[in-house]
Amino acid sequence: MKVHIIGGGNLGVAIALGLSQFSPENKITITRRNVSSITYLEKLGATVTSNNVHQIEEADVIILTIKPYQVDMVLTEILPYVSQKIVASAVSGLSIEKLQEKIGNTNSAIRIMPNIAAQFGASATCIAFHEKDTMQAQQVVSLFHTLGTAPIIDEKLMDAATVLAASGTAFALRYIRASMQAGIEIGFDWQTALAISAQTVKGAAQMLLEEKIHPEQLIDRVTTPQGCTIAGLNEMEMHGFSSSLIKGIKTSLKQIKG
Repeated sequence: MKVHIIGGGNLGVAIALGLSQFSPENKITITRRNVSSITYLEKLGATVTSNNVHQIEEADVIILTIKPYQVDMVLTEILPYVSQKIVASAVSGLSIEKLQEKIGNTNSAIRIMPNIAAQFGASATCIAFHEKDTMQAQQVVSLFHTLGTAPIIDEKLMDAATVLAASGTAFALRYIRASMQAGIEIGFDWQTALAISAQTVKGAAQMLLEEKIHPEQLIDRVTTPQGCTIAGLNEMEMHGFSSSLIKGIKTSLKQIKG
């Protein structure tokens, strides 16, 4: 596929890096006004340009990784060159209906919510679309399957997906940081503590994804009667570990919905 990414910020670059490494058969174009900061992507085979319409007529899918306030300006610029295209939007708060209205019925509107782990082929990219665009959407699903997982969800859950999958990256990193800090307190230097904490989280996530079971089943494997693990878990729960995380996720969702 020929993939045209408009918006060379953190997310757009992560998608371009991921596709270049894990799906190199695709041809990638990425745009950014200040193009000098992303020219290194050319070494991976991507076309980098400050012109949003550069080769856009050849694209199979156009991915919008821009800010909400930029949408109308960008679409006004590109729509004279866009027909019979898949437009996949990662713009927060922009509904499929509104996007379809803006791009016209000759194009297909798909809503996506990747995260920056796409760079490493480890994104959880939620995808929503209307039934009439199922065939086109499957192409987008296949594309993002190369960058991690790509669950199809109801559009009404897209704001929740933003919190769980995108904001969730920050929440997971905050856990790793806290674990690292505890590691320093119990005797490790920060580099070793970080390496152990990050790999442990990676391993736990991989077990869940591979075995497809409830987290408590895996927790049971590492907790023994009167052991150190259950003592630590109980202490964390007494101080609101799970409830704080749940409240944080719900607060983030409330912020999105305004």
